[in-house]
Amino acid sequence: MSGGGEEEFTARLKAYEGRPAAVAGVGKDPVNAPMIRHWCEAMGDTSPAYTGPDAIAPPTMLQAWTMGGLSGHSGRTEAYDELLGLLDEAGCTSVVATDCEQEYLRPLRPGDEVMFDAVIESVSDRKRTKLGTGYFVTTRMDVRVGGEPVGTHRFRILKYAPARRKPGARRPRPVINRDNAGFWEGVGRHQLLIQRCADCGTLRFPWLPGCNACGCPEWDTVEASGEGTVHSYVVMHHPPFPAFDPPYAVGLIELAEGVRIVSNVTGVPYDKVRIGMPVRLEFARYDEELELPVFRAQDGDGG
Repeated sequence: MSGGGEEEFTARLKAYEGRPAAVAGVGKDPVNAPMIRHWCEAMGDTSPAYTGPDAIAPPTMLQAWTMGGLSGHSGRTEAYDELLGLLDEAGCTSVVATDCEQEYLRPLRPGDEVMFDAVIESVSDRKRTKLGTGYFVTTRMDVRVGGEPVGTHRFRILKYAPARRKPGARRPRPVINRDNAGFWEGVGRHQLLIQRCADCGTLRFPWLPGCNACGCPEWDTVEASGEGTVHSYVVMHHPPFPAFDPPYAVGLIELAEGVRIVSNVTGVPYDKVRIGMPVRLEFARYDEELELPVFRAQDGDGG
């Protein structure tokens, strides 16, 4: 795209700033205890604030009450789809969520009927990223109950033209710091190490500088047996990062010791991975420097 053409195209995109993406949208369901329970089970959050007669919803569920599902929302406008269509026509056919910001004004409680409006808050200039060249699009959703503001949710995506995959591209290196260096040293010895609080004995993963149960900064480690089950999983279809070959399954693995780790599920096709599937730890080498813990489905499962 030439300089003049790019400026003209960016101006067309920025004309969508301030346009509504949804007007008087209504949550598909009232805030309710079953969804709160499912969320807390998935997150491993056992706070008593989310159960009982005075229960509130976890604040981070704010967006969950506004999701339209496969059928969408009646309040959705055409502006957002038009904007994404323009980006598709310009070759920015891939999308990745980059970040979200939430502000909570009051707790949501079972029975609350959620309404919301959404606006296209900003469209960036053309950006070059490792994934490819594209544009960041930010939407802001204002959530209400009975006309009272209860929270704000900002969601940002990158719509981009995928960069060409380089032959022989290497996987990204893990970020190693003083808090997790011991874990990676264990991986180098083919050990999956779990932190254990020196005071209360609570096991924790991922590694943290202090105990999230009692706050004690002292700890030692125990070696995981390697046995586990698939607690949850997603199948990655896109974007096509260099050195990755989608689709592939990424699992939240519950280890026999009771902690959970995110890793690849191997040994079965991605569409055969199932919740509850038994898996076992192994170490996969990706290049001369990188070896990672992954989990292989046990024989006879997922066939």
